[in-house]
Amino acid sequence: MSTLLSLRDVWVEYGDRIIIEKLDLDIQAGAFVSIIGPSGAGKSSFLRLILGQEAPTRGTILLDGAPLIPECGPDRGVVFQRYSVFPHLSALRNTILGMECAQAPLTGRLFGAARRAAKDEAAAMLTAVGLGDSMHLFPAQMSGGMQQRLAIAQALVKRPRILLLDEPFGALDPGIRADMHALIRGLWRDYSLTIIMVTHDIREAFTLGTRVLALDKRRHDPHAPHRFGATAVYDLPMRDRAENSLGSEEVLPLTE
Repeated sequence: MSTLLSLRDVWVEYGDRIIIEKLDLDIQAGAFVSIIGPSGAGKSSFLRLILGQEAPTRGTILLDGAPLIPECGPDRGVVFQRYSVFPHLSALRNTILGMECAQAPLTGRLFGAARRAAKDEAAAMLTAVGLGDSMHLFPAQMSGGMQQRLAIAQALVKRPRILLLDEPFGALDPGIRADMHALIRGLWRDYSLTIIMVTHDIREAFTLGTRVLALDKRRHDPHAPHRFGATAVYDLPMRDRAENSLGSEEVLPLTE
């Protein structure tokens, strides 16, 4: 697999507070990278860097070998823990909206053949995430798991190359969470995605990831805790999964 993302000596600082320091990573196209670490270890800051919401204070981020522009682009989608859906729109309209904003940024509306094509594509994506029979429901009529499926459809309908997941399943019940794990693994394979997921659930990280990164501080100063940032303290590649691994919860690390 080719390298899709490269981070070279990346630092994130807010005033005199250092969040991330000396971060060097290469992420391959098609990887499923799980990010773990304690609170305050810069996991969300790392996602914001990749999404383009902010630029590193120091260092370089490359996407396909070119500098990553610090702005959100259609090649990156994001799903948060809290469902980022519009309550006044149906599931279908929620999903169409992203395409309308991308294709008609001034009016936010598509018409004629363009709108029919967008509607068909949105319906197909809702079917892919298991909402084919619920596309005319409003978020208030949907369960938490259904709303998270809708948020995933919103992100994927624009065909991003990179999908960023920020604690996407943390608010779900265990049974629904297991269903979402199967869904996201299937979508990862079917749409040839590169996924970067932040999670506090260690089992989830190892169940889903082809690679598990732990962010934490290598150095601590009790007199100035803000002066040291986090970096990748562990980087664990996982054994490639067989085609029938979709229903398996067993994932083994690579051995030498």
